[in-house]
Amino acid sequence: MNDEKLLKLVKRGNLKIGIMGGAFNPIHYGHMVTAQEALKQFALDKVIFIPTGKPPHKTSGILANAEDRYLMTVIATASNQDFIVSRIEIDRKGKSYTINTLRQLKEIFGDNATLYFITGADAILEILTWKNTGEIINLCKFIAATRPGYDITKIEDLRKKLFKNLKDSRDNIFLMEIPALAISSTDIRRRIKQNSTIDYLLPEGVCNYLLKHELYK
Repeated sequence: MNDEKLLKLVKRGNLKIGIMGGAFNPIHYGHMVTAQEALKQFALDKVIFIPTGKPPHKTSGILANAEDRYLMTVIATASNQDFIVSRIEIDRKGKSYTINTLRQLKEIFGDNATLYFITGADAILEILTWKNTGEIINLCKFIAATRPGYDITKIEDLRKKLFKNLKDSRDNIFLMEIPALAISSTDIRRRIKQNSTIDYLLPEGVCNYLLKHELYK
C-alpha cells in the first residue's frame, strides 16, 4: 500500500478515523456532506475515502473504471485537509471485501485508533450478508446516515441481533441524519444518460471529469 497521507497518521497516536467506503460511481455532494457531518459530530481526526476496487455484490447500472472513480474522489476531496483518499481496495487483488479492508487498517493503526465505518442506513441493514460479519463488528463502530423521517425501527432490530450480549448497543451503531442524502449516484448516472442537468449535485471538478471522459453515457 502506498498511501503516504494514511501512513503519516499512524505516528499521531490515539486517533478516531472515519472510513467512507463505496463505489463512488460517481462521488457526489451527498457523500461529502455525510463525511463532513460525521467528522464534526463525532470529533473524528480524519475521514478516509476508500473507493471500491471490485465490488463483491452485483452493482446496478454502469460501474466506471476503478481508476476513474478514484480520480474523481481525489478531485472532490482535494480542498478538504481532513479528507484522505486511499487506494487500499483498488490496489488489492480480488474482490473488495470490507473485512479485508478493516483488517488491513487495523494492522496499520493497531490499537491506537478507533475506526468508524460510515455508510447509509439502508446499506447497514445488509450487514448480515457481508463476509465475516462477526469479526467486522469487533473491528469498528458504525455511523449510519439517514434521511429526515427515516424509520429507524429496522436499525433498532439490527442492533439487537448484532449486539445482543451488550447492555447498550447504541455505542456500536450511531445514527446521523443527513438531508443531502436525497442525492444519489444512480440518479446522476440516469441524468447523464438522458442528457439532463447534473449541476449542483456533485463538485464541478468531478462533473467536468466525467463529462470529458464520457462516463455513464
